[in-house]
Amino acid sequence: MAACRRVPRLLLLMSILLYVHPIREDKYQINGVAKPPVSVVIPAQNPGVVPAAVNGAPVLAALPLRRRTSGWKLAEEGACREDLTRLCPKHSWNNNLAVLECLQDRKEETEIAADCNHLLWNYKLNLTTDPKFESVAVEVCKTTITDIKECAAEERGKGYLVSCLVDHRGNITEYQCNQYIVKMTSIVFSDYRLICGFMDKCREDINTLHCGSISTGEKDVHSQGEVIACLEKGLVREAEEQPGAHAIGANCKKAIMRVAELSSDDFHLDRYLYFSCREDRERFCENTPAGEGRVYKCLFNHKFEEAMSEKCRDALTTRQKLIAQDYKVSYSLAKACKTDLRKYRCSADTNMPRAREARLSYLLLCLESAVHRGRTVSGECQGEMLDYRRMLMEDFSLSPEIVLHCRGEIEAHCSGLHRKGRTLHCLMRVGRGDLGAIDNLCQKALQTLIQEADPGADYRIDRALNEACESVIQTACKHIRNGDPMILSCLMEHLYTDKMVEDCEHRLLELQYFIARDWKLDPILYKKCQGDASRLCHTHGWNETSEMMPPGAIFSCLYRHAYRTEEQGRRLSRDCKVEVQRILHQRALDVKLDPELQRRCMTDLGKWCSEKAESGQELDCLQDHLEDLVSECKDVVGNLTELESEDIQIETLLMRACEPVIQSYCHEVADNQIDTGDLMECLVQNKHQKEMNDKCAVGVTHFQLVQIKDFRFSYKFKMACKEDVLKLCPNIKKKVDVVLCLSTTVRNDTLQDMKEQRVSVKCRKQLRVEELEMSEDIRLEPELYDSCKQDIGRLCQNVAFGNAQVIECLKENKKQLTQRCHHKVFKLQEVEMMDSELDYQLMRVCKPMIRRFCTEADAKNMLQCLKQNKNSELMDPKCKQMITKRQITQNTDYRLNPVLRKSCKADIPKFCQSILNKATGDSELEGQVVSCLKLKYADQRLSPDCEDQIRVILQESALDYRLDPQLQLHCTDEVSRPPGRREVRLQPECKKRLQDRIDMWSYAAKVAPAEGFSDLAMQVMTSPSKNYILAMIGLGVCVLFLFGLLCGRITKRGHFGAWPTLPKLPYGGWSPSFTGVRAHMPQL
Repeated sequence: MAACRRVPRLLLLMSILLYVHPIREDKYQINGVAKPPVSVVIPAQNPGVVPAAVNGAPVLAALPLRRRTSGWKLAEEGACREDLTRLCPKHSWNNNLAVLECLQDRKEETEIAADCNHLLWNYKLNLTTDPKFESVAVEVCKTTITDIKECAAEERGKGYLVSCLVDHRGNITEYQCNQYIVKMTSIVFSDYRLICGFMDKCREDINTLHCGSISTGEKDVHSQGEVIACLEKGLVREAEEQPGAHAIGANCKKAIMRVAELSSDDFHLDRYLYFSCREDRERFCENTPAGEGRVYKCLFNHKFEEAMSEKCRDALTTRQKLIAQDYKVSYSLAKACKTDLRKYRCSADTNMPRAREARLSYLLLCLESAVHRGRTVSGECQGEMLDYRRMLMEDFSLSPEIVLHCRGEIEAHCSGLHRKGRTLHCLMRVGRGDLGAIDNLCQKALQTLIQEADPGADYRIDRALNEACESVIQTACKHIRNGDPMILSCLMEHLYTDKMVEDCEHRLLELQYFIARDWKLDPILYKKCQGDASRLCHTHGWNETSEMMPPGAIFSCLYRHAYRTEEQGRRLSRDCKVEVQRILHQRALDVKLDPELQRRCMTDLGKWCSEKAESGQELDCLQDHLEDLVSECKDVVGNLTELESEDIQIETLLMRACEPVIQSYCHEVADNQIDTGDLMECLVQNKHQKEMNDKCAVGVTHFQLVQIKDFRFSYKFKMACKEDVLKLCPNIKKKVDVVLCLSTTVRNDTLQDMKEQRVSVKCRKQLRVEELEMSEDIRLEPELYDSCKQDIGRLCQNVAFGNAQVIECLKENKKQLTQRCHHKVFKLQEVEMMDSELDYQLMRVCKPMIRRFCTEADAKNMLQCLKQNKNSELMDPKCKQMITKRQITQNTDYRLNPVLRKSCKADIPKFCQSILNKATGDSELEGQVVSCLKLKYADQRLSPDCEDQIRVILQESALDYRLDPQLQLHCTDEVSRPPGRREVRLQPECKKRLQDRIDMWSYAAKVAPAEGFSDLAMQVMTSPSKNYILAMIGLGVCVLFLFGLLCGRITKRGHFGAWPTLPKLPYGGWSPSFTGVRAHMPQL
């Protein structure tokens, strides 16, 4: 039969069953014409004869039925009189259908006697099969039958006409016909055998599954809803491929789904669910009217309430699983989305099997695709979709693929967590790798479910997330409209902040892990970038996926194009670029939100970063171990680090920590969409400001340490020097080596006075920035740091890194350093003396003095300028002390004094070759060459330029014995003795050095005596003891003037032969212990 072989869509409009007025048996008004009463008459049968089988099913003999001219009444039969009197109101006794409705809807089966049950069964059987009764339908529904061609063509006398009218009830416009069919529907659905063709199609499956006896004698006929429920559960077990599941026949499957569809508008028609949930309906949905699936939806919403009975919850779950297999089982969804399904051709996909088209997931994906493409989907349909997307997220068991493929993970990690989406989130956590490995099929099933439910579009779909994050949303995201997709983005921005709670943090990361693997699941990103993705990354439609495309590949494509220059072409649109940056900033918080990084670095994460306690620091850990990573992991970490160098704002945690510094010093560059390295450069320059906190300083230093591993990690340096590196330093990757290579090239070109520098101007400028940054922290020079690590732990363990403090500590303890470290420190000092700007401590301590005295001086000769102004009254004491330190260092080895080295270039090999021959290449000369030149100065054998430089050194060392390394070396014991002892016995070598100093001073006095009063005045004015000398002169004049006033004449001159007073030295003046030395050298 045509009406029995399909499930027509118009059946979904059944709405007002069992609550309409009973059909009156005395009179009908059809089109305003009075018709004879419809008598419900049982066909004439011989008493005791078994009625004909219904659809081949034998039935027991009915009780003797009487025929009366006034119409037969159920209330008059003795078999049901007692039950009727006890259970049904008296006003319903004269209406057989009202009596039938009253008796068959009793909850307990034992309330009705067995004989009455059989009587009711035969009554209903005859109602649906009696040609005379069918003729009433023909009379009442004449116009309707004519309009519905399928019903007009049905064979009469077998009950098919009534079934057809039930199928097309939505098209019935005649009032009396509609009332008649409503009552017939309640009769038909009270027993599965009265539904057209059901018995023929499902007999074998009923017997195989032991769902109940075909014979009414073996099971109460009014519990036959359990038979359908049993078949429905068998259908669900088959879909989930549970062990031992029976494969239900195709025709029976269609019949089961058809029954579910026909009963979708009123829960009374699902007999098993009706009896299972009657009390729960009264408890939760008392005020919800029946019809249009409203009671179903109300019960679905309360399914996980504690007060919900397990039997009702089980029945509701079974029905939800049927809806998942065929969306038409949901009356409200099918009705609300009927037009949109047709409009967007969601059931006309030729590539999709017919059974798949009916699945709820396919409907959701199809309509969600339309919404994401900006198409119009009715609000009513979107509301229904929202309800069922939430339903899928709440109960994992509604997705057969999850039940099938994630069974092991559920048993191992997530048993007992099924309510309110907790099991699904537990599986997500397993998928993240937090609880162990996950099967690939389970991972894929989870990803598919997330796409179907699409919680990224509305966080409220994910009930577990909604409940966990409610407090955070109310405080941190209250400015965003409820249900807006930006709520998830807001939550990500507050991840690892004080406003975030732990439970919300876990639920959020579990969901974001799967959203990150499909760029389409972020609706804002998809909306802004779908055109760019199609143009640049060859994407498919929203609900189309490519098995060949790895997770996260489309987003990787987008962010590669987001940071392209104009010269490279094919850039993203402005709106898309903003969204890509937003996602990058959020995903930097957790390494697992980057699918490519997690896939390629899984082994290295476990090997190097498994003990990383602080969340969000995994990428930092991988960067720290960059050289140890496997090649494919190193590549992806390198690419991300290179991207960070261009836009450090990707490092969200660092930006939060550095917010005070950024607001105070870097707010202008921070406002740029892509800072091209300016923001990090600003942070480095202000790393020691008072606004800089420990977290920010550590983060900035970490990034500096990462940058030295590859010059590509410094965006500005890479862009400025890329061509120079390829030309002059090929095959060199480490930034420190590239900087050394380029700086050596620049220095050689400068020393050789080449007309054209090989290193470009823009590269030289950026090279200077990199050299200055590296001088601030010894860790930024790996070779020096590795060579001195042991010495740092021994001599500078309490000295903090940064501000070149460790380097300064090593310089001050140079004599105690290991040979390897000593050599590296000496090389560093040699570079710093040639270029004073690279001496970080000098430039930092003397910064104000440089602005005062040396604004026009060359940066590389800054020390020379400061030395010339060292004795100025305006010189800062700390800077003066630092200058003295550098002078002492210069005098220890001629190679540390560039000016002397250049001036005495010919004299040193000529007079001091023996010293050079004895010294090894790595050793420090301890002032021997300078002492050699001093002696030759006394012998008047030096060239004029060299002589001038030695004279300057002699003048400086006259004021501070420490500026004479040889004297300090050989007179250490004498100088270090306690000042209380007046007599000091000089060692021969110390005595010899002192004599050499006297000879050199004598020669200096002969070479440059004062030639007149102006020359003498100039020497006094430039002397460090200027104030003292002028004070003495003034005092003498005053004494003479006063004496003359008192005595009238000068009678006698006083003679003073005191030892000349030496100037106070920056390091505390002449050591008291040195008075003993003077006592033995009166000529000094």
